[in-house]
Amino acid sequence: MKFATTILPLAALSTAFVIPDEAVTERIAAQGTKSQTFLDRIQNSAENVWSDVQEKVHDAVAYSENALDNAFDAGMKAKNAFECHMSMTKFDMESWLESKMENVEDVDIFDHPHHRPDHPHHPPHHHDPHKHKPNMTVYQLINSSKYSTKFAKLVNDYPDIVAALNTTALGNSTVFVPTDKAFEKLPHHHKPSKELIKRIIQYHVSPDFYPAGRVLVTHTIPTALEEHALGGVQRLRVGLSLSKALNINFYSRIVAINIFGTNGVIHGVDSLLLPPPPALKIVELFPGEFSTLQLGLEKTGLFEAIEEAPHVGGTLFAPSNWAFQKLGPKINAFLFSKYGHKYLKALLEYHVVANQTLYSDAFYKQESFNDYENNLDMNGIPKGYFHVDLPTLLKEKFLSIDVARYGGLISMKINGFSSVAVQDGLAKDGVVHVVSSVLIPPKTPGGSAWAGEEMSVEEFKDRFDSLDREL
Repeated sequence: MKFATTILPLAALSTAFVIPDEAVTERIAAQGTKSQTFLDRIQNSAENVWSDVQEKVHDAVAYSENALDNAFDAGMKAKNAFECHMSMTKFDMESWLESKMENVEDVDIFDHPHHRPDHPHHPPHHHDPHKHKPNMTVYQLINSSKYSTKFAKLVNDYPDIVAALNTTALGNSTVFVPTDKAFEKLPHHHKPSKELIKRIIQYHVSPDFYPAGRVLVTHTIPTALEEHALGGVQRLRVGLSLSKALNINFYSRIVAINIFGTNGVIHGVDSLLLPPPPALKIVELFPGEFSTLQLGLEKTGLFEAIEEAPHVGGTLFAPSNWAFQKLGPKINAFLFSKYGHKYLKALLEYHVVANQTLYSDAFYKQESFNDYENNLDMNGIPKGYFHVDLPTLLKEKFLSIDVARYGGLISMKINGFSSVAVQDGLAKDGVVHVVSSVLIPPKTPGGSAWAGEEMSVEEFKDRFDSLDREL
């Protein structure tokens, strides 16, 4: 059974909503009235986010036979704990739309010595590291908990996964364990193949050690799921909702943290983590946000061309409907007329990067499609300043990307002006970054990019007529 045909009904369940254009416009317009700089937002929010999160997350670390049960019990009963919406799985709308959350979603608590844990196996507070030590592996914890019986049953069907979670020879790993109630959200009439179930389990496991403090300052987490279409391992996205609730992939909330085993750590989640669909399918799943982009891709034939073209990973800078509206009615009317067809195609090609996947904190660079294992360069993006020029589908035109990282806060700017509004929309074959301004190439090589000023149709055409293309 093919991955797409099996997983899409499940993915559709978790993305079943339509955002009215008016609501998006009002939200972004209100956001645009704020004049705070990036550093201002850091200064105003960084000191408060961690304490707010602590009020909503009960750091239940209990090294006993029922450690996982105790953690889930505490997390579900604690006052102001995460709300577990078990009736249906859905993306957190505020996390998807509010770009300001990308500026406060993480705080590097390790920048503050009084929060720093004394030992990687112990939480940052409340526990004497010499009194309690884990005595079970993460597999044993999962297999003995009354809250994870369904996930344990799936894991037990795969001896290699059991062995990996039960050994101490491979170092510390991280497992995001869905509760039994998380499985109630899935449609009962769809039975995935055994191969797909294994992929889903692998997507819940990271071979790296991510205790709560590290999760909080992370944007994306590598998993044990190898994805050929991506040319590397599939990742999880970490974020905070407006209520300061930690979530994974926008929709799955963390309801218990820091259950330590002898070979890793477990965090409980309230929804099953499903490997993401392809980037273009994500565009389809958000018509209220990307209907103009989808129309343009289909009208120019790029949707089918990109879908069918062989590639290993990629980066799509997806303009929202509001981004197109900012171009003005005249340019939009021209682009979607028969006279503007070639210009529309060139404009959209400028938003697509093939074979290079740039996350906010990781970079998968693939030079050629053939023999990708020997050519793949997988690098983490360091703190501080990072710059890269990405080649687009528009011939000989690049996007200049600047990534500024302060602790867990990451800002991404394109061509020195356009900001990425929503970072790290994970895809099966790459990553989607939402931009609130359409990207227009500089008029001359090395010249200044469009900075949002009013532009006539002739000025817009001139940006592309100057390119070495037959338009």
